[in-house]
Formats: sequence, C-alpha cells, structure tokens
Amino acid sequence: MQNALYGGVNAAVLTAMNEDLSVDLDRMAAHSKWLLANGCNGLGVLGTTGEANSVGVNERMEVLEGLVARGVPAAKMMPGTGMPSITDTVLLSKHAEKLGARGVLVLPPYYYKNPSDDGLFAFFSEVIQRIGSGLPIYLYNFPQQTAIPFTFSLIARLLKEYPGTVRGAKDSSGNFENTGGMAKEFGKDGFEVYAGDDGLLLDLMKVGGAGCITAASNITCAVNQAVYANWNNAQGEAAQVTLSAARKAVISVPLIPGLKALKARHANDARWHNIRPPHLKLNAAQQQTLFTNFDACQITLAKAA
Repeated sequence: MQNALYGGVNAAVLTAMNEDLSVDLDRMAAHSKWLLANGCNGLGVLGTTGEANSVGVNERMEVLEGLVARGVPAAKMMPGTGMPSITDTVLLSKHAEKLGARGVLVLPPYYYKNPSDDGLFAFFSEVIQRIGSGLPIYLYNFPQQTAIPFTFSLIARLLKEYPGTVRGAKDSSGNFENTGGMAKEFGKDGFEVYAGDDGLLLDLMKVGGAGCITAASNITCAVNQAVYANWNNAQGEAAQVTLSAARKAVISVPLIPGLKALKARHANDARWHNIRPPHLKLNAAQQQTLFTNFDACQITLAKAA
C-alpha cells in the first residue's frame, strides 16, 4: 500500500522493567533503536506486548517522554492510547500527538462486554471530537483479549463519518479471513491494515495490506522486513516460512515472558526477564522449550544494543 503512515514492519515493543518493576527507559530506548536499525520501519509502543495495561496513565506519558528524550523518534512511534475511559484515551492521545507521534492505536472500551455498534461508534466519536485535531486513529482489533470485535459495518460507518482520521487498523484476530477481508474491503479507500500475527504478513501484503505490528518482530524484525520487502517474489515466500516458524516458537510458551527471555539471552542481560504480575518469568523447562524451538528456525540476530 502506498502512502501508509506506518507502512512496513512495526514491532509491538517490549517494555523493559527494573527490579522494582518501574519502567527502565534506558534499556527500552536502546531496544527501540536496535529495532529501527535492524528491519523495523516503526514502533508500536505501549501495546499488549508492551504490558500497557499493567502500566498506569502517568507512567505511559512518562514512557513516551523518556523515549523521545533518549533519541527515539516520536514520528516512528504508534503509541497505544486506548483505555476504557474516554477521558484517559483522549489525554494519552493528545500527549502522544504533542510529542510528535503521527498516529495512535486505540482499543475499544474493553471493560464493558457486548457493547452495540452504536455504543462503540459513540465512544470513538467522543474520542475523535475531543482530540479535535484530526490525529490519525488506528483501531486495535484484538477480540481474544477485549471480547469486542470491530465489525466491518462499524468500520465503514467510522470511515464515512471521519475520513482521514480513522486511518487504519491492527488486526490481531489471527484470522486471515478477517485481516485480509479488512484490506480487501477498505484498502481501496486508503485504510491501512496491519497484521498482528507474523504468520499472516505475506498473505496480507498480497491483498493490499500495509504491513505488520507484531510481537515476534522484537526478535525477528530482519526476517519480517525480508517478507515485507519481497512479498511478491520467491525470497519473500522463503522468508515467510522462517517467520511463521519463529512465530510458532515464540507462542509455544507464554508470549510476553517468552519474548523477554529471548531478549535477555540475545542482550546477555538478565534484567530483561523483569515483568509485571500477573505475568510471570518463564520457568527453566519453559525457557528450554522456547530456546529449542526458536533456535531450530536458524535466525541470525544482529548484535544487541
């Protein structure tokens, strides 16, 4: 897709933690820079993989400020700003925009279950109108976590009412019928669809998708980029086989602690294991399973920052 604001490979960036579980901005910034230097076009910060819903509103604002202060380009970041509260979502979104983010990723109001499309439309209308600047909004579809799917009829309604503002979606449904269907249905109108599942990247590119925002790309970013850059040739096909295998490896254990274990090994830094409850560090057996499965993919990683 041409002219996509975040077109390409975007990592769902891990949030580094100190021993006291405060955010370690120095290590998070170093990791973000490594990602941008090794295949990522952009950074999905403070999303699911970044433990955002274990991070408070003030902390989220401080994380964005801290990353920018440490030289991570705000324009490369798509911060997650979706909260159950309209006012918190607006506050975080305005803060991200003020720092220079070009767009934000917004979950539906996930506490209340089974909202109607009318209710969701009203929620997003309030958010967009209160932001007031036309800041591009990306819808975060992750029904396994939120229990609230974005229907195509709701997307069509939002696009009609807020063209150019409702700019795209990250689809983490893991269902290509849904992810690819979004691109086929709305891509012609410039709606940017990003795969949340690394295994769907190549197929999504073939139907006009914009790229990916994925967890595994914290480690596999160079392979993701090989798929993205070569989606229409044999090199991309081969890279997707490797990427799909890596995705299966990282989900063979709990995802977020697993990725942190891989990063800890890669950086030779045990502090990367730090994680906020209710997530827990991998036990020895889980870690061995992960490393065995991932190493079988034969991915060579660039030196860590």
